[in-house]
Amino acid sequence: MKNSKNRIDACLVCAIECEECATCCINLNDKNNLKSIALCRDCADICALCARFEARGSSFCDVLCKLCIEICVACAAECEKPSAPDCCKKTASACKKCAVECSKM
Repeated sequence: MKNSKNRIDACLVCAIECEECATCCINLNDKNNLKSIALCRDCADICALCARFEARGSSFCDVLCKLCIEICVACAAECEKPSAPDCCKKTASACKKCAVECSKM
């Protein structure tokens, strides 16, 4: 159950960080951040859904976790780019942690 709790926590933290990052990038009004915004929104949604599936013990959780890992890795890579705004750095870290926890499924 501890791994489940760690996964849920990592997914929820990542979802929040991604929402905050998307909002930050939107507020910067920089068209170079459109890919980052889209990935952060996708990542926030999949992480929140993954946490809910994990919490209820869904038999589809393993499939969803695989997709969550893929999106988290893509989001982290985008948020780590040198051109990414400062708000993205914390998000990249949360995405990586979430991917690691989901890979323990």
